[in-house]
Parts: sequence; structure tokens; C-alpha cells
Amino acid sequence: MGVFNQILELDDEDGFYQDMVENYLEQAVETIRLMDEYFSKRELTQLGKRGHFLKGSSAALGVIHVQEICEEIQHLGDRMDPDKESEVKMSVDDALARIKPLLARLKDEHAKAAEWFYTFERP
Repeated sequence: MGVFNQILELDDEDGFYQDMVENYLEQAVETIRLMDEYFSKRELTQLGKRGHFLKGSSAALGVIHVQEICEEIQHLGDRMDPDKESEVKMSVDDALARIKPLLARLKDEHAKAAEWFYTFERP
């Protein structure tokens, strides 16, 4: 909530907060769509890049669960195990197997965040 509260403090009559949230949600939907596409094509590098992108924009709004999932996808896209400090790359099949449930969680967490943003009532 800290990041989000800082954004609210910057809000003005021009709707800075609302524009920022709407842009984020639109970008997230498109990014998740692309991630599904890259997953079906087995394009780990592109999956990792999209994970990195969505991680950053999620962090900017304080959407921590989405940020964390995207960070895992980013590392797995590089075929690195985010749970280990080893420099040994995992196989493409192993990385994809770990990414599949993360994509499902990502969609769920994004939906929760979108619902929260749309029902949020400013103090």
C-alpha cells in the first residue's frame, strides 16, 4: 500500500491516478496475452522479457503479487531457477513446466488487482 498511497498523494484534478491505473491494467492484459502466445510457441526469452516488463509496471503501482510472479517468470525465461543461486541453466521443458502454473496464478492475481482498483474508494 505504500507505493499506492504515494501515487494517491500525487493525484490531482486531472485524474493522474485514474489514468495511471487504466494504462497499467490495459498494458497488463496485453502483456499477459503475449505471454500466453510466447508460452505456446516455447519462446522463453520473450516470456522472460514480458515478465520483466510487467514486473516493473506492477512494482510502480504496488501490485506485489503480480510483481513477484513476473519476477519468477523473468528468471525462468532465462532458464535460471529463481529458487537456487546456481548458474546452471535448466532445460526449456523444465522452465516451461514451471511457467505454466505461474501464468495461471498471474491471471488470477491480475484479476484480483483489477477488481480492487475498480472498487477502490478514495478517502
